[in-house]
Amino acid sequence: MDNLPFDTVGLCSEEVDRLHDTYKALKAKFNIEFTGNIDFHLEQFEVFRRYQGINLRESYVIRQINNDCYVFFIETHSRLMGQKGGIIDCHENQTWALAYLKKDFGRVLIRRETLSDKIIELVHPVELDFDEDKPFSDTFYVLVNDHQKAIVAINRNFRNAVMDVREDDFTIEIIEHTLIVGDRKPMSPERAVYLAEFVSRLASLC
Repeated sequence: MDNLPFDTVGLCSEEVDRLHDTYKALKAKFNIEFTGNIDFHLEQFEVFRRYQGINLRESYVIRQINNDCYVFFIETHSRLMGQKGGIIDCHENQTWALAYLKKDFGRVLIRRETLSDKIIELVHPVELDFDEDKPFSDTFYVLVNDHQKAIVAINRNFRNAVMDVREDDFTIEIIEHTLIVGDRKPMSPERAVYLAEFVSRLASLC
């Protein structure tokens, strides 16, 4: 296939098909356009620090009346220990989405809460909980660096939008006004649409 709407260097035919299916699913649901050469400073986010490198294959803007948001096709590079010893280079294509928020959140990390989190919290309480929203606090693990900013910014509208995300393993990271959301699973059209719906809603509400 010629003139595909993303960089195909180094991709096998199966990966090209997956990216193309994902693009078509996004295009069918949203008014997406190429962003051009914008530096989103993805290296500042902790969620990408565990990788040896990341390659932004393509970025798309979702046009909205008041506040645009973005979807990224990202290739990650990690090094793993092989079953028979030695180091294996692993490359995966993932979908992430970004929104610019009106409030300053400070630095925030939100993910599904695990049993280990609950146990650690008994000994070293570091998580931000919302007494008035027990379902949210029971579901999500929230770490912040500025308690006051986070309390004001993570309001009911924001929490409701997060609760509506239909993906189990997603991670949200916010640096001041910039939110990024995604997961470490291989790219799929369904997950990409879920993430795009989420940032579109946040961009209009928050």
